[in-house]
Amino acid sequence: MTEDGKTTGAVARPLTPRQRARAQTVADIIRLGRQHLATHGAAALSLRAVARDLGVVSSAVYRYVESRDELLTLLLIDAFGELGDEVDAAVAKAPEDEHAARFRALGRAVREWALREPASYALLFGSPVPGYSAPAERTTGPGTRVIVSLIGILDAASRAGRLAVPAVGATQLPPTLGGDLAAIRSGFGLDIPEELVARGVLVWSSLFGAVSFEVFNQYGPDTFHAPAELFDHHLAVLAGIAGLPAGASR
Repeated sequence: MTEDGKTTGAVARPLTPRQRARAQTVADIIRLGRQHLATHGAAALSLRAVARDLGVVSSAVYRYVESRDELLTLLLIDAFGELGDEVDAAVAKAPEDEHAARFRALGRAVREWALREPASYALLFGSPVPGYSAPAERTTGPGTRVIVSLIGILDAASRAGRLAVPAVGATQLPPTLGGDLAAIRSGFGLDIPEELVARGVLVWSSLFGAVSFEVFNQYGPDTFHAPAELFDHHLAVLAGIAGLPAGASR
């Protein structure tokens, strides 16, 4: 059974009443945790305060979530899952052979979720929470869903012969990068030249950089009056950097 009480595997057994009650309580704790995250920020998150809003004594809530760090982990998994679901749904709406359109759908989905859920986005991609270290064995899978989706788009374009190093702007890769890029290619089974793997990393970091600048208001007040159009321009530029064919923005 997953953290939120959902069953996994080929055959799902019905939950017992006790399991359903536990799953609902954990879901309520996560819901209240997200509310507290938006109001007070991650550093001030308090499991005791969540218990108070849940209407139980703090000792009772510890039977479901053992610590503040455990609550942060649940919130991370929840937020990564929600972001991943929205990205997957957006990408699936574009035809499989329209790789640039799928890339635009991915980028727009990230931005829309981040603007709607700025506190959760800050937990995922903002400053680290003092004293907290996310357990890699629980958060790496959920946390890499967007990059895996992006890699899938670029790899599909490459296998279809529609991903190419731009004629202008190609650079000589430093030899020291070879091992890292080869490991990425091997780890994901990519059919992409190393130059385009490096460009994919730039596209990934730039995409989230553009979103972060908008979410955290780093542009300053009244600098851009059409932020969505600015972001779409960024996506078009990044698509070109990645080697995706130019396509009409829609």
